[in-house]
Amino acid sequence: MTEDRHSIFRDAHLDRDTAGHVPDTAQTRSPTYRLAFADDDFLCRDELRPVRLQLELLKPQLLLDEKGIASTVVLFGGARIPEPANKASAKTPALAELSRFYDVARDFARLMTERSVASNNRENVVVTGGGPGVMAAGNQGAADAGGISIGLNIVLPHEQAPNPHVTPELCFNFHYFAIRKMHFLMRACAICVFPGGFGTLDEMFEALTLIQTGRMRRVPFLLFGRAFWEKIINWDALAEAGTISTEDLDLFRFVETAEEAVQIIDTWGPVAPREDIPGR
Repeated sequence: MTEDRHSIFRDAHLDRDTAGHVPDTAQTRSPTYRLAFADDDFLCRDELRPVRLQLELLKPQLLLDEKGIASTVVLFGGARIPEPANKASAKTPALAELSRFYDVARDFARLMTERSVASNNRENVVVTGGGPGVMAAGNQGAADAGGISIGLNIVLPHEQAPNPHVTPELCFNFHYFAIRKMHFLMRACAICVFPGGFGTLDEMFEALTLIQTGRMRRVPFLLFGRAFWEKIINWDALAEAGTISTEDLDLFRFVETAEEAVQIIDTWGPVAPREDIPGR
């Protein structure tokens, strides 16, 4: 008879939880006596950075696998974009105008989550950065549809608290931007980018670069708000300068509404592989 491998050895939880019942002596109070995996100071040493990187990769991976989540719809967008009802508090008229994308993001997330619910919350699960603005709109739209959504928060100098619409058991927090970015894209079946700032631009170009260089398979890549994106980035100038290929401009599409985005995702066709992809 084969014994369950998990029952062979004493559970680590037991040793961690009973460590406080030993006699209080100079020896047991010494940091060296702490169990290594229960010693926060030890885990935060510079030499343990590779271990922390691994842990940040593993924790969400294992928990998302346990939930059976197979694919995600990624929403990137600005934390400063207010709800339309609060646009009077926007710092600039332009930001107030962009508030309409809060509702667009919410509607889009709701439509995609309706599909997710039909798949028993396995496919098309909305994932955002977990914070305010467009991120909150995405998680709120998922909640409107009665589904689940993921929030990938990160510790910032000015603490970013999770928005209240993230599914609590799918609310994660990161120290390393790089690992957080991996989790955004590892299950992505569509990438949707709303107007935003440095963080949004960083996430957008990182994903585009991975697709352009063949490090990630091509998925529907939607930029919401053509006027915004063409004002801040001269896409054609990049192609005209030869710093990207003209074909690279086909890696994404501009959309304006939630319904248009869903239609493009449904009709997104595969592109024949090219032999001249740089970076291979």
